[in-house]
Amino acid sequence: MGKGSGNVKRLVLLGLFTALSAVGALIKIPSVLGTPAFDSLPGYFAAAAIGVAEGAVVAFFGHLATAYTAGFPLSLPIHLLVAAFMAGAAAVFGLVARRKPLLGAALAVLTNGVAAPAAFILLPGYGLAFFAAATPALMVASALNVGGALVLYLGHRRRPLF
Repeated sequence: MGKGSGNVKRLVLLGLFTALSAVGALIKIPSVLGTPAFDSLPGYFAAAAIGVAEGAVVAFFGHLATAYTAGFPLSLPIHLLVAAFMAGAAAVFGLVARRKPLLGAALAVLTNGVAAPAAFILLPGYGLAFFAAATPALMVASALNVGGALVLYLGHRRRPLF
């Protein structure tokens, strides 16, 4: 392979996982929010297997795909904020899971399932009621997405896929 082929490979993987994230956005997890879905699993996996930045990008666009398919129920600006939280949760997973996979998974679930909705307590019109309503569904969705990514990543570490 020639010089720069590693960058092409990363770009192709970024596109592939972003597309998988868009497909996952169509598989909704029932909740009062309407947006939890399997959109972030590819982002979590990419953050650990390819790179933290790549996984964060996949998770960001994955959430936007989910919000789009649900009709942006919280408004575009709020979903951009949520997408940023998703990117952060994927980054946490990617940074920690490479050395301590179970700890990375637990931190990612807490980041996305508790810390992200807690930030909305401060926003007018959301408060504690939104936090209480959103947290259970987000914890379940986070655990499913992170758990799936963890299983894939542990398999990838044993026998690399790419």
